[in-house]
Amino acid sequence: MVHLYKNNGFNIAMDVNSGAIHVVDDIVYDMIPLFEKGKTVDEITELLKDSYTIEDVKEAYSEIEELKNEGLLFTEDIYEPYIEDVTKKRQTVVKALCLHIAHDCNLACKYCFAEEGEYHGRRALMSFEVGKKALDFLVANSGSRRNLEVDFFGGEPLMNFEVVKQLVEYGRSIEEANNKKFRFTLTTNGVLLDDDIIEFANKEMSNVVLSVDGRKEIHDMMRPTRNHKGSSYDIIMPKFKKVAESRNQMNYYVRGTFTHNNLDFSKDVLHLADLGYKQISVEPVVAENSESYAIKEEDIPQILEQYDIIAKELIKRKKEGKGFNFFHFMIDLEGGPCVAKRLSGCGSGTEYLAVTPWGDFYPCHQFVGQEEFLLGNVDEGIKRTDLTDKFKCCNVYSKKECKDCFAKFYCSGGCAANAYNFTGDINGSYSIGCELQRKRVECAIMIKAALAE
Repeated sequence: MVHLYKNNGFNIAMDVNSGAIHVVDDIVYDMIPLFEKGKTVDEITELLKDSYTIEDVKEAYSEIEELKNEGLLFTEDIYEPYIEDVTKKRQTVVKALCLHIAHDCNLACKYCFAEEGEYHGRRALMSFEVGKKALDFLVANSGSRRNLEVDFFGGEPLMNFEVVKQLVEYGRSIEEANNKKFRFTLTTNGVLLDDDIIEFANKEMSNVVLSVDGRKEIHDMMRPTRNHKGSSYDIIMPKFKKVAESRNQMNYYVRGTFTHNNLDFSKDVLHLADLGYKQISVEPVVAENSESYAIKEEDIPQILEQYDIIAKELIKRKKEGKGFNFFHFMIDLEGGPCVAKRLSGCGSGTEYLAVTPWGDFYPCHQFVGQEEFLLGNVDEGIKRTDLTDKFKCCNVYSKKECKDCFAKFYCSGGCAANAYNFTGDINGSYSIGCELQRKRVECAIMIKAALAE
């Protein structure tokens, strides 16, 4: 499979199965589809005689043949024959936990899938005892894997910061004896950040995610305080700047959400870049169509244009030495993730689990509170092995929408939670998310081409 597209003056040919990317001239671009259909050089010459000379067609034909012979174009799918080995037979271990340290929040974000931290249930804070059992479970079920990841999540985890500190201390105390290394991360809305917390995070957190939606008016519209008094943007931004600068503009993200209310979200991305942030992620809201802020099918063309705007501006700023990273444009064209990751994605329900304040296991944070996905708990371990087996078999070959999609080895089949919430099946696909993902992949590849000039 070869995907052809034009972007920002570049003709790009993407060989899906090998991952090879080619920036080609007009004649090769026009000839690749004809070559793929099995047309001979004489047939192609006749079809393109009004645009190109016989000599040019023959030369381009030879170039395409050479790329094919080198395994860089029209390659066969080498992954599908091994999908059973990768998904069913491969021994998986738990390597990451999302600890819901607090099912409570001090903001009232309108689009929050966690319902202001309650997750379809009750407000609660995780005790040290439950968190300790979760870390012990992770160590016991991680096999020979040394590096383990734990994200402190909410609600707002800083509402239970003392337990965060206790769990980090406990985690560090058991690393050496178990030949493990914890990589702790923190996701926060920033309201409770202070100098002591920032100092602790800089010492112990490998990454910090800072929630801000961009421009003040956009942020405050969607992320109000619980009492709707004061601007949460004004509260957090001085603190976020301090975090970013104290971490030398690395190992953090300012992470926002755009909605139907700010389809000009490139302005929010560039607003954050103008404030000096170098690590930026602004992602589309996922919501039911009944919500006023939900992204609609008719919004897609404008959203795609916004990604182009961000891509072009990112190139311009990087060439000027004032660049920033945009999370969705960061892809590795030199090899990327391992085969298992490319085929089956984040590992939700198998390698990655979410833990509620009372110790229940769910496949990921977006499934928390949906009782049909309750996997077990920190006392008894995983009880629903039938569910973990189902998640283990969720991959780009189990989703019919992925079959002919050029982006499948970059998105790995997309989000299982979004698929379930919109189709009722983790092997389904969230169509709007797919459209946006394909555009982001195209922009990311174009950026690589532009910066390589």
